[in-house]
Amino acid sequence: MKNKSEGPKINQAIRTDIENSVLCWLATVDAEGTPNVTPKEIFSCYGDDHLVVADIASTNTVRNIKTHSAVCASFIDVFRQRGFKIVGTATIVPPEHPDFQIIGIELLRKAGTAFPIRHIVSIKIVRISRIWAPSYTLFPDRAEADRMQSAYDAYGVNPRIAPDV
Repeated sequence: MKNKSEGPKINQAIRTDIENSVLCWLATVDAEGTPNVTPKEIFSCYGDDHLVVADIASTNTVRNIKTHSAVCASFIDVFRQRGFKIVGTATIVPPEHPDFQIIGIELLRKAGTAFPIRHIVSIKIVRISRIWAPSYTLFPDRAEADRMQSAYDAYGVNPRIAPDV
């Protein structure tokens, strides 16, 4: 039985959509209460209860989190037309933190040498909600392949087909 004090956990569906999403959108609020939403290219999960985001050039995001730690992040697999919204409490992990390399292992791998990571935004998950395109409600029997083809057509994408080996 799940301990009621435990929060939501990252499952395989969430991991898959994180891996298939190009960007996540991170929403914060400044000291005056003005919302700020910015795209983040390098993000991953850490353990089963944290989303981590690389601060490459996120001065406002970092400043906002230091004032208000409540954040919301969302990511969408645009071709499958689904994703997740994660609400949580963020902390800023500076490079001198003893666990920076551990917490940021996947972010550092994704960034490589091209993008220096100034901080890690570590989001302790409080709530997870599924995001679905309206077509999931309007056309519930539509196959995933058909949904994906519709997205390819809408975005003008011609997916590469892996050759038979």
